[in-house]
Amino acid sequence: MNDSTPLTRRTLVQLGGATAVGAGALLLTACSADGADGSEPTGSDSSVKVPLSSIPVGGAVSAKMGSAPIVVSQPTAGKVVAFSAVCTHQGCTVAPQGKEFDCPCHGSRFDATTGDVLGGPASQPLPKLTATVSGETVTVTK
Repeated sequence: MNDSTPLTRRTLVQLGGATAVGAGALLLTACSADGADGSEPTGSDSSVKVPLSSIPVGGAVSAKMGSAPIVVSQPTAGKVVAFSAVCTHQGCTVAPQGKEFDCPCHGSRFDATTGDVLGGPASQPLPKLTATVSGETVTVTK
């Protein structure tokens, strides 16, 4: 497009779509499965191991089980729970925010202890995963 080409509504929509796609790719690139202490979770498609020390008491961390995003929280010292990080509204990935998980796409909020919906548009809780603590390692399975 040169400087003399009129800026039409179609051109603006096309530019806006390209910008949104580029911004989405940038946001996805910025996401990380690192623990809060910089350590990497380890595992396979059916389980993941996360250092207990990387999960703050009263908070949570994001991780991946294979290619699936998960969230792991420690409501009280030594008690750990885990959930799928896929929002039950339209499949975006939720992120830990203190004592809740927030969906950046449409604003759904979930309790980090139970996975229950705190605010919609999601109407279903996050699917719970099995989390077990052995020493300083948390193992999460489906």
